[in-house]
Amino acid sequence: MVKIGIFGCAGRMGRLLVAEAHAAGGASVAGGCEAPGSPFLGSDIGELAGIGPIGLQASPHPAALIDASDVVVDFTAPGASVVHARLAAERGKAAVIGTTGLDRGQEESIAEAARRAPILRAANVSLGVTLLSSLVEEAARRLGPDWDIEIVEMHHNKKVDAPSGTALALGEAASKGRGVDLHDVARRARDGHTGPRRAGDIGFAVLRGGDVAGEHTVIFATAGERIELGHRATTRQIFARGAIRAALWLAGKKPGLYGMKDVLGLG
Repeated sequence: MVKIGIFGCAGRMGRLLVAEAHAAGGASVAGGCEAPGSPFLGSDIGELAGIGPIGLQASPHPAALIDASDVVVDFTAPGASVVHARLAAERGKAAVIGTTGLDRGQEESIAEAARRAPILRAANVSLGVTLLSSLVEEAARRLGPDWDIEIVEMHHNKKVDAPSGTALALGEAASKGRGVDLHDVARRARDGHTGPRRAGDIGFAVLRGGDVAGEHTVIFATAGERIELGHRATTRQIFARGAIRAALWLAGKKPGLYGMKDVLGLG
C-alpha cells in the first residue's frame, strides 16, 4: 500500500484528494495537513471529505506528514508548495505538486528539489488534458507558421490566477512544437487599439463565471480553415483521480522532475 499524505486537506481539492486516496486500490491515506490557524485543525479528515471518520486529524506540521507518507500531494498555494517540495526533498520523499500560479523562480525551486527526490509537477493532472497537451504540441509542430494560435479558457468565479495554469501549459506545448520560447510570443491580454495581430504570437483569452470546473480550447486558424482542440471538465473529481494515479505511479521512482506525460507513457 502506498501511503499518501494530503496538503490542504480541508480545501475543495484537498477533500476530494482524501476521498480519492481512501478509495483507490493500492493506496492508503497517511494523513492531512492544514496551515497554522486553520479552523479545521484537529478535525477528522475523513469527515471533512464526506467519507466518515478515518481516525486521522488535520495537522499543522508539514514535516510530520511527509515523514508518515510515501508520497505527498499538494494543491495549496505557490509559496507553500515550494516549502513542501523542499521538505520532501530533504527527506527523500516523493511529491505531486498540482498548485497553479507559480512564477518562474518558484518553478525553478521545485526543479531544484527534484534533484534530490522524485517530484511530479503538473499544472493540470487530468488525463484528458495530458493527452490534449500532446496533441497541441504535435499540431503546432506540423502546421506552418501561417497558422495563428489562440487559447481560450474559462473557470469558476473564485479562481484567483489568470490565465489558468493549464492554459499556460497548453501554450508551452504549442511553443515547444514551434521551437520557440512562450515568454517571447505570449500575448496575454488585448485592449484598445492594438493594431493587427503579430505573426507568431500565441494569444490567451480568459473567462470567469459561475461554477465552471475548467474549459480549455486551443484554436489553430489560417485563411479558409480552423482547427479547435479542447477539453471540458464537468467535475473537479477528475483532478483528484489524476493526482492519486500520479502519486501511485511516482512511488519508488528515482529523483527527478516528472510530469503527467510520464504517467501516461508520453514523456
